[in-house]
Amino acid sequence: MTSDFTSESGEPTEPDELAEPASDDGPGLRASLEAILLVADEPVPEVLLAQVLERPRGEVAAGLRALAAEYTADGRGFDLREIAGGWRFYTREDCAPLVERFVRDGQEVRLTQAALETLAVIAYRQPVSRARVSAVRGVNCDGVIRTLVLRGLAEDSGTDPETGAILYRTTGYFLERLGMASLDELPDLAPFLPEDIEDIEDNEHTRA
Repeated sequence: MTSDFTSESGEPTEPDELAEPASDDGPGLRASLEAILLVADEPVPEVLLAQVLERPRGEVAAGLRALAAEYTADGRGFDLREIAGGWRFYTREDCAPLVERFVRDGQEVRLTQAALETLAVIAYRQPVSRARVSAVRGVNCDGVIRTLVLRGLAEDSGTDPETGAILYRTTGYFLERLGMASLDELPDLAPFLPEDIEDIEDNEHTRA
């Protein structure tokens, strides 16, 4: 497959050149880009990728476009898009109905302990940012929150006016699943929260 970018010498560059073998200095460009973008929950700017990988921005930009073209040509179930000033993996549009069916059909599957704990924090502290949820649980909760959003139990509630962080809240479906009319029916959870939770959250809020 022919790429839509050129090398520093001006010669056309093939996508396979991205698959350079790993060396003592670390993985190749292709593997590095895929590894980072796989865990990104927001579009990642080219300049940030270049800084992290310590490579020229032009090389990183060319690599991203080559990967995007390759995924499209191969008919993968996902694609790599340049959105809002950055790059991120997305489910391919024609596969969206299948993903939605999978998520909806999976609603009956029991949530993991991590998901239950994260959902409880969102329910009692909403609207709340990922950083604050992670502060309460003591671990990174980004992946768990994405799962809760996909299952329709949590949703975006705007952004924090001070930090710009995305805030999350529970949904009507959450109340429906718990058989409650409103959040006022939630039992008192205060006795089970860490005594220093306010200090922890204030520290996270300051860092954000």
